[in-house]
Amino acid sequence: MASLRIDGHDLSQLKTWVEPYEVDACMVSSTAVITPEMREQIAATGIQRICYLDHTTPLPIRNSYSTPETLGTDRLAASVGAYFLAAELKKKHVPVLVIDLGTALTFDLVTAEGEYLGGNISPGIQMRLKALHQFTARLPKVNPEGPLPALGNSTETAIRCGVIHGIQREIEGAIRQFSVNYPQLLVFLTGGDTLDFAKPLKKHIFADKFLVAKGLNIILMHNS
Repeated sequence: MASLRIDGHDLSQLKTWVEPYEVDACMVSSTAVITPEMREQIAATGIQRICYLDHTTPLPIRNSYSTPETLGTDRLAASVGAYFLAAELKKKHVPVLVIDLGTALTFDLVTAEGEYLGGNISPGIQMRLKALHQFTARLPKVNPEGPLPALGNSTETAIRCGVIHGIQREIEGAIRQFSVNYPQLLVFLTGGDTLDFAKPLKKHIFADKFLVAKGLNIILMHNS
């Protein structure tokens, strides 16, 4: 698998990036607005079959979200990816919980029968750190990298520990809660901060930073 990550929404070099791989088809997913200019830049790649993922796209799982048009396509794709990766690992379909540690911290659940039930959204690491700084008079903006004692012994470590340990406890609590109703639950972590959080958690939790991309590929093949 090859991957390329860029900052911003400039797709002017997309054709150059794609050419070495002789891409036949692609699935486009975005949590932001895809402008007409972006669509033109994607079309200019010469890829014959270009699919845009939205709430009308046929899926290999059943989406039971009450407002499917508002569901982030990244959450949906990660759920699809986890559901089928879990089936490969267990040789059968099992319930999966997807935890994405990005700008927001999201939890998404798919049953063993392939029904996407929904999930929860809360602020991610940077959002929490930024909010503590912006919505208080004197608390500093703290870098998430640094000492993480069990108990903060300075304002900086108190903020960092409060945020990082708080998210870890939130994740552990969600896993315990959903495991009660779904004993065969497998948990998948993805997103920018995945690996750091995967280490202290228990077994049967899989970290995969390409979970969204893998899900998009499965959806693309489902629409072939």
